Amino acid sequence: MSEKHAHHGAEVDEHAGHHSHAQHHEHNAHQGHGTHTEHGGHETHTGHDHAGHTDHGGHGGHSGHEGHGDHVGQFRRLFWIMLVLAVPVVGFNDMFAHLLGYHLPDAEWVWWVSPILGTAIYFWGGWPFLTGGLSEIRSRKPGMMLLIALAITVAFLASWGASLHILHHELNFWWELALLVVIMLLGHWIEMRSLAQTTSALDSLAALLPDEAERVDGDEVVKVAPAELRVGDVVIVRPGASVPADGKIVDGSASMDESMVTGESKTVRREAGENVVAGTVATDSGLRVEVTATGDDTALAGIQKLVTDAQASSSRAQRIADTAAAWLFWFALGAAVITALAWTLLGMPDAAVVRTITVLVIACPHALGLAIPLVVSIATERAARGGVLIKDRLALESMRTVDAVLFDKTGTLTKGEPTVTAIDPIEGRDEDDVLALAAAAEADSEHPLARAITGAARSKKIQVPKASDFSSSPAVGVKATVDGAVIEVGGPYLLDQQNRDELPVADQWREEGAIILHVLADGDVIGALRLADEIRPESRDAVDALHSAGAQVVMITGDAQAVADTVAKDLGIDRVFAGVRPEDKAAKVKELQDEGRKVAMVGDGVNDAPALAQADVGIAIGAGTDVAIGSAGVILASSDPRSVLSVFELSRASYRKMKQNLWWAAGYNLISVPLAAGILAPIGFVLPMSIGAILMSASTVVVALNAQLLRRLNLDPAASARRLLNRSE
Repeated sequence: MSEKHAHHGAEVDEHAGHHSHAQHHEHNAHQGHGTHTEHGGHETHTGHDHAGHTDHGGHGGHSGHEGHGDHVGQFRRLFWIMLVLAVPVVGFNDMFAHLLGYHLPDAEWVWWVSPILGTAIYFWGGWPFLTGGLSEIRSRKPGMMLLIALAITVAFLASWGASLHILHHELNFWWELALLVVIMLLGHWIEMRSLAQTTSALDSLAALLPDEAERVDGDEVVKVAPAELRVGDVVIVRPGASVPADGKIVDGSASMDESMVTGESKTVRREAGENVVAGTVATDSGLRVEVTATGDDTALAGIQKLVTDAQASSSRAQRIADTAAAWLFWFALGAAVITALAWTLLGMPDAAVVRTITVLVIACPHALGLAIPLVVSIATERAARGGVLIKDRLALESMRTVDAVLFDKTGTLTKGEPTVTAIDPIEGRDEDDVLALAAAAEADSEHPLARAITGAARSKKIQVPKASDFSSSPAVGVKATVDGAVIEVGGPYLLDQQNRDELPVADQWREEGAIILHVLADGDVIGALRLADEIRPESRDAVDALHSAGAQVVMITGDAQAVADTVAKDLGIDRVFAGVRPEDKAAKVKELQDEGRKVAMVGDGVNDAPALAQADVGIAIGAGTDVAIGSAGVILASSDPRSVLSVFELSRASYRKMKQNLWWAAGYNLISVPLAAGILAPIGFVLPMSIGAILMSASTVVVALNAQLLRRLNLDPAASARRLLNRSE
């Protein structure tokens, strides 16, 4: 620390542990900006164990066809080809012609159209389902693919039997087989397209990187692919261009659009020496950036990996869906056996075959397979677009049950940097006059307290006079000549040197845990400045909204009790843990859990890692570019504490959708299977197989559309706070 950095040191030291408080700020600032590039990528890969995740990737538990699970194009092409083949199969089928009452040409080739094209449809169009069913048999996990394969195989064999006059001609099911395969392919195509849309957040992240970078080689500028950049290279970023790799600005300053990382649309000013992230855009001027991380080590790669991991991770709700699918298979098989036996015993073997096939077709729990993965994928992607990165799906599911939210104070509820919060001038002086003189004296200092004073003058738009003869003394303060007067700003040592007393207000401020500086003109005290860690304006809304959502709000901090109580009183926080060392924070989380509470811990992720890991839901807030935090299940890219409310809302909304989809998908099967079996046959109602197939695909579409409604949820933190507050009124 240079001399002019150190001039307020002792004053901070004298006041109830403020030295450590200031160190904490500097440590946080350093951690937040300085280390993410070194550690970001590695922690992303090592911080979270995904070994236990099951293979729901791509198709939500249809383990049979991961190989073509996300090939939307394949299902689209297959659907159209099968539709073209299905038209003549249905049109030239004598059973269909008989149903609609039209006559087919009396030629031998007409008889061959349905069997030949129907066989092609079975093997070609049905291939994804047949291989999927086989895979489920091999893994001994019967599910929906096996049911579809069973249904089309039974229909195929029965139809050939009827065509060759081995079985009754009413079992000529070629047209139902063709329609079933076409409808199933349509359902799959819709499902694949929906799942593919949920990865658009990843695609848009990947698209943020420029196609080429301009690397400085000696006196030349060479265009290279971002992948060719190495740590230590210097690149030029033109106005309006995006940064090709994480790095440090070595020349220039620019307003950076960091919305891809933080979700905040407001640009942030970045100067020489500050870090910039791959994919962010220099909006107004050019920069020279020294590369500090490339490839998998960049923050962008970290974000992409988090979103991918979240979309691949299993969850409790997914396991419920898989269990339900397995039960439904046995339910369908049992229903089919009972149906076959019942109709056979009634002396109607042909009806037994028809009803049994219909039961097997209708029992396909296809919508069930779509119900959960689609909701979670859309929720994950929706969150990523709003600056909320869901790293662990279980964290998202658990958030709705949270009834205690534990906030770290510094850098979370507060800005983590000192700010002028009060000015006390002596009689004959006004606040602006004292602040202007203090800012003039501090103008050449780089100390955090000096920056707070000059910043306060700027924000009040006060005209600051020019100063000369600046000097600073470590642990004492600064001195400069302003308008002919010697102005000094400092702590207790300065007053001791000048043999001056503090102003009376200092005692009250000290009790509140504030930092106190006095301003002297020609050796006389003209006023005092109160500096404290400024509370974020959004923190009040966050606390109020959490109260209205039924959660207790608790604050934890390493600061003295006086400082903590002041902040807690201002924000209306229910409980305070003060003077807690970083390594003891996890014990406080455990203490709340032992009271029977579900705890969400919200911290900056730097020194809160054990507490974030201990909590039921760990939320790292304001992580900005440091997205590779292994201990948090949810990472909020912005520093707005109201973002916690967005997670709350998203958790509740996605759980609601999961429940609706599960009930719709399973309920449909439970009602339609008995109807297909012919339970209402005594009163003359029998569900036709074709109608069953159409209804089954309709249920899949309903589930898909219901999940898509999640996209309408506005995850803006301010909007979430407003909704929760309005609900309580």
